[in-house]
Amino acid sequence: MDKVRVMLQFLQANQESFMNGICVIMALASAQMYSSFEFTCPCLPDYNYAYGIGILVIPPIWFFLLGFVINNNISVLTEEWKRPVGKRMKDPSVLRYMFSSMTQRALIAPIVWIAVTLMDGNSFLCAYSATTDLSQFLNESHDNLPKKALIRLQATIPCKDVFDGHKIISVDAATVYIRCLSQACGWIFLMVITLSAFLMRAIRPCFTQAAFLKTKYWSHYITIERKLFDETCKEHAKSFARVCIQQYFESISGEIVQQLHLPQKKGKGDKEEDGEKQKTVEEKLLGVRKEEDMNKVLWNWHSCKPPLNIGKRAQEANGHVHSDSSSFSDEYITRTSEKKTPVAYYSKV
Repeated sequence: MDKVRVMLQFLQANQESFMNGICVIMALASAQMYSSFEFTCPCLPDYNYAYGIGILVIPPIWFFLLGFVINNNISVLTEEWKRPVGKRMKDPSVLRYMFSSMTQRALIAPIVWIAVTLMDGNSFLCAYSATTDLSQFLNESHDNLPKKALIRLQATIPCKDVFDGHKIISVDAATVYIRCLSQACGWIFLMVITLSAFLMRAIRPCFTQAAFLKTKYWSHYITIERKLFDETCKEHAKSFARVCIQQYFESISGEIVQQLHLPQKKGKGDKEEDGEKQKTVEEKLLGVRKEEDMNKVLWNWHSCKPPLNIGKRAQEANGHVHSDSSSFSDEYITRTSEKKTPVAYYSKV
């Protein structure tokens, strides 16, 4: 249990690395799922294209949505986007940065699926076997064959057990040709994705780094603030429940309580320890000791978050008063200038 607890603490402390690892695992799972997936083409002209393109498109969409579902920051992004402005403005650039970072992670598994599918060629063969021009692989006996019958015959190329037109078309040559087209599309897809990623990495330093650092900093701040707020609420709920239970048992008198809590002699050390524990529990309540007050605190946190100003004047009003940043900086400069005294250093050399 200790090892599991240490592992969970490590994953919580390194959430970004954990999410990257989850994305890599999803990518490997998508490749493994495709290799274990039994591809069965319907071999009908009206259904081949829908089935082949569906296998190529629908699983990547599912992996993409799953990448957003397992990302905890999606709830943080939605909450930040939908919250009332209150006394803290919302920065659209920070929201865009958070959404782009989540999108990049969520796209890893779909890209792997599409690349593996195109390199394998089964879905491409099923989708385009009936519509691809295979006239160079036909024999002379196809001249008397109607066009609809030829399309139906080409649709059965992926199903070698069903195909019966070996005298009309070379099925092996047609299969290799369509697979080559699929692999060519796969390499083009990989080159486009790689080139796009390279351009994003290379062009980013050309823009203002200060704006990028600002958006990155405040996106981390929003995530950490949400996490610390949940931890604080959890500690407060635990302390609140402990105090309520203690008061409940202290208010009950009778034989049941006497049987449950036998009288014990406590020394001075035990009394001091109990007093310290009670003091720490009281401190964790942070002055909020009623249900109505706690509901008000939670509602105010949602509807009107405190401004991002931790100056003394803002703390005096519990975060509900804006302090003048210019005057505060002037006072800080004057105080630091008054404290500075000239110091002379003499060398013995």
